[in-house]
Amino acid sequence: MTLHGHAWAVEPFVLKDIRIEGLQRTDAGAVFAALPFRVGDTYSDDKGAAALRALFATGLFKDVRLEVDGDVVVVVLEERPIIASVDFAGLKEFDKDALLKALKDVGIGEGKPFDKAMADRAEQEIKREYLTRSLYGVEVVTTITPQERNRVNVTFTVTEGGIAKIKEIRITGNKAFSESTLLGQFDLDTGGWLSWYTKSDRYSRAKLNADLETLRAYYLNRGYLEFNVESTQVAISPDKQDITITVNVNEGQRYTVTGVKLEGEYFGKEEEFKSLVTIQPGEAYRAEDVATTNRAFTDRFASFGYAFARMDFRPEIDRETGRVSVVLIADPQRRVYVRRINVSGNTRTRDEVVRREFRQFESAWYDGQRIKLSRDRVDRLGYFKSVNVETEEVPNTLDQVDLTIVVEEKPTGNLQLGAGFSSAEKLSLSGSIRQENVFGSGNYLGIELNTSKYNRTLVVSTVDPYFTIDGISRAFDVFYRTSKPINSQGEEYELVTPGASVRFGVPFTERDTVFFGIGLERTEIKAGSSLPTNYREYRDEFGAASTSVPLTLGWARDSRDSALVPNAGRYQRINLEWGVGGDTRYLRSNLQFQQYWPLSKKFTFAVNAEFGWGQGLGGRRYPIFKNFYGGGLGTVRGFDQGSLGPVDNAGAYIGGTRRLNINSELYVPFPGAGNDRTLRVFGYVDAGNVWGGSEEVVNQHCSGMNWESIRASAGVGLSWVSPVGPLKLSYGEPVKSCSGDKIQRFQFQIGTAF
Repeated sequence: MTLHGHAWAVEPFVLKDIRIEGLQRTDAGAVFAALPFRVGDTYSDDKGAAALRALFATGLFKDVRLEVDGDVVVVVLEERPIIASVDFAGLKEFDKDALLKALKDVGIGEGKPFDKAMADRAEQEIKREYLTRSLYGVEVVTTITPQERNRVNVTFTVTEGGIAKIKEIRITGNKAFSESTLLGQFDLDTGGWLSWYTKSDRYSRAKLNADLETLRAYYLNRGYLEFNVESTQVAISPDKQDITITVNVNEGQRYTVTGVKLEGEYFGKEEEFKSLVTIQPGEAYRAEDVATTNRAFTDRFASFGYAFARMDFRPEIDRETGRVSVVLIADPQRRVYVRRINVSGNTRTRDEVVRREFRQFESAWYDGQRIKLSRDRVDRLGYFKSVNVETEEVPNTLDQVDLTIVVEEKPTGNLQLGAGFSSAEKLSLSGSIRQENVFGSGNYLGIELNTSKYNRTLVVSTVDPYFTIDGISRAFDVFYRTSKPINSQGEEYELVTPGASVRFGVPFTERDTVFFGIGLERTEIKAGSSLPTNYREYRDEFGAASTSVPLTLGWARDSRDSALVPNAGRYQRINLEWGVGGDTRYLRSNLQFQQYWPLSKKFTFAVNAEFGWGQGLGGRRYPIFKNFYGGGLGTVRGFDQGSLGPVDNAGAYIGGTRRLNINSELYVPFPGAGNDRTLRVFGYVDAGNVWGGSEEVVNQHCSGMNWESIRASAGVGLSWVSPVGPLKLSYGEPVKSCSGDKIQRFQFQIGTAF
């Protein structure tokens, strides 16, 4: 008797044996495990039906039959074919591996059982992936090729079709602001000549939702408390190539804030909390101010240990007068302490590298400010794409939480390249290879190389940021430099300086670090056919080679919001170098200040100022090889590298003991790039020069440390965060120069800001 689907009725009997037929790959144990009966059990129709359901549910079999032979049940199976390989044809938009991963995530891949339903799911998943890239006309055909041992090769032939692009975006219902103003807030647009890079004309539901939230925030921050997006229509043309988006809005009326009230529990610290309120009575309602105040309140509660404090606000609206009173409602809930801190996602970086940046400690009261500071410190390491702190309640307790630092690793190796072209040096190259996180230890290792015809450098540096448990850093530098000052008479002479130094960094606050160190240098002046006057005098005084033992002292503070594409914040540093030993006695100082101002969502203005000063001590001459140089990248663009300042009687640019640079840049979006901050154009104005000390006998162009001697240039450039590092291209023209200045209009560099 055979049972297949609806089984024929059989009288219950005691099983003497169970046989399985038709297996090729599946383990018999898996079949026996799925059966609801065993030898010695009483077999019945209900158990047979249950067996059929259980075996089909495994997904391993195309057909299942039960045959009763006396007191023996025979399970006859036809296995589903197994996928031997998955391949694609016609791919252009996607890599094969990306689609294989997408299919694997929905249970489709090599080694999996195959059936027609699986092929349909695979086709739908592939189409879904293409829809995320605005390829709505994609077609997928599945080809099944049988192989030996009941296996199949699955090939998906993809006809991608054309990319559906946004033809039109319309906003209706707006009265207070023009449609062009509102569309300017969107990242989606109808395309431009750079859309191949930004892909801003490709429709994405996620991008549209983000733009709608931006639109909502725009209105809510200008008093329109009841603004609402009524509906959104997305229409696609019959040929699936053009998309039209229509957004219908209801602005509502504009409200002015009359006052702010506090309700709820504030532990008697109402005045302290009121000082955190950024909502201004008498001004238009701003949702951003309400959100900022709510965050400030929850952060303050968190600093008291109330990790789960809740803030709510209730607007009391008077529509007749267009006024609103904001009521802030606090519910601190319960105070908790941190039981354990975990680190997750660090596949390369060691746990200790992350943990030593944390200022929240285990078994201490939860402190939201310390946790935020800890997150920021881990983020500033620069080793991770993202850093987040997750708070989890400990089961069966009311006053404990666990913190998990979730990080996503990123490549920490860095390649920097720079180049310039001039009539003097022709093509000069500079570069460096750095590894910020060697072997996941948090240590730095870098090699810097410069192949300039006149200034060649090889520097090897290493930094241990936690040389001591208290966070004191230690750095070693070993270098070999050769310098041939630019000489109009073509004389061959050079400075050769090998040396080494060690320095330490002491963190005095979370943002302030003081550096100090000591070095040893030996500088040799190699004379050619005719040595310039300054070098000859220095060589006569100290000999062909002189040694220096410089002590260094410095301070730095960095509050920029990003090291790659700063939009706001400040960077400051002071470096002092004091020659205390060897043949030299001198003091060399350098001060730098950078400030970034966000003028709007799209525009950023930046200023960089740097001043250098050097002085000989103890009646000794200031070492000529410690001079400052100006002109070119990092100083005054538009002038040849190192060509500003004093020129000796032989026509050599020898630098000077004073240097001033002032740089300003205005960043704007690249045409067609929307609001993408990684690709921007900028206009710049640079000014500065290098001057010699009163003890130096030189011939300076436009001499004297005054306004008349300042050089200035202006130009435009391109800033791009490229895959190998931040790239800057600039083209400038001198706007204030003197006769004899060497001009270098086009310059580019990778890896530096100014």
